[in-house]
Amino acid sequence: MTITEADILAASILIVDDQASNIALLDQMLAQVGYTGVTSTMNPHEVFALNRKNRYDLILLDLQMPGLDGFQVMEGLKANLADGYLSVLVITAQPGHKLRALQAGAKDFISKPFDLVEARTRIHNMLEVRLLHRALVNWNLELARTVEERTAELRESEARYRSLTELACDWYWEQDKDGNFTKVSGPVLEMLGIQVDSLAAERTGPQQVKGWDEGQRKALQAAIDARQPFLDFLFSRVNAHGALQTFQVSGEPMFNRSSAFIGYRGIGVELIAKP
Repeated sequence: MTITEADILAASILIVDDQASNIALLDQMLAQVGYTGVTSTMNPHEVFALNRKNRYDLILLDLQMPGLDGFQVMEGLKANLADGYLSVLVITAQPGHKLRALQAGAKDFISKPFDLVEARTRIHNMLEVRLLHRALVNWNLELARTVEERTAELRESEARYRSLTELACDWYWEQDKDGNFTKVSGPVLEMLGIQVDSLAAERTGPQQVKGWDEGQRKALQAAIDARQPFLDFLFSRVNAHGALQTFQVSGEPMFNRSSAFIGYRGIGVELIAKP
């Protein structure tokens, strides 16, 4: 996040002073440096409407003005801050007003009579800080929008995945590294004949299912022991009613961020024999 000299010189500045000579001096000084967005007013009552319209990067504010002094102007500006940052540099000839002005929310001050080098430096530094603050606010807003969009996309993707999974299979399953079923979606337990009281508490791996074809069971277990994925693996079992059931299952190993094996997940479907 970089603010260039060109960004600073193009910043918008409002000079508020009831003395035309002070405005002329500041305006001439800023023009000589190269600032191009300088405007001014001698009426402090106009500041609020002007700032709402233009959202100035910096307001140079005289404290001693008839009708509405600089402290009252700052209070009014606080009520209409776009991002909570009061970008005001006060101008005062009263040393006792400096601390009060800073406590009221001003970011810095210029003393009268002006030291032009000091004034230019303070204005430059304040604008740089202000533009960095605004850039940070905009970046955070953009980041928040991006996160919101990505979160919505992820939720939509997950919804599509769940929908497709439900359409493509009879069940979805997950097991931990010890072979315990930790998550199932669909009638996997009923189809496989697995009886468990707690998915996370009992070992319910395929080897516990009665009626399995032993050769198929060993082949599947070998793939699992080798942490290999398996696609459309066919196995069969004779259920409690003596009927032969055939299933097709696909699974893949899961690993955590440290590449440690944490289990398997996959889908399955019962194949119905054609009459």
